[in-house]
Amino acid sequence: MSRLTTHVLDTAHGRPGQNIQLSLYRIVNNQRQHLLSTKTNDDGRCDAPLLEGDAFQAGIYELDFALGAYFAGLGIDLPQPPFLDMVTLRFGVADASRHYHVPLVASPWSYSTYRGS
Repeated sequence: MSRLTTHVLDTAHGRPGQNIQLSLYRIVNNQRQHLLSTKTNDDGRCDAPLLEGDAFQAGIYELDFALGAYFAGLGIDLPQPPFLDMVTLRFGVADASRHYHVPLVASPWSYSTYRGS
């Protein structure tokens, strides 16, 4: 089934990134169109796909993850402003009939992503 999913791994603590606010945008004519806002659950995932079926279309998307607020909420002593605050991942969907999984692996000082399964 065609769908877009994500999850967050907190590599600083070796656990899922829980209760992280995120927003999804579609980029159309260089403009961001807000599609949804949600947060991760106890497993670092969202309770439902971000997009699925006909709502999931080929194109350019952005996911914003509120990492600064997440790490500050854990009581980590962060500089002000934090090195990583809002992390935006821009990615392309070429074949919307496939499953695109876009995980974020992060610490207060670094992040990476990949196309997962």
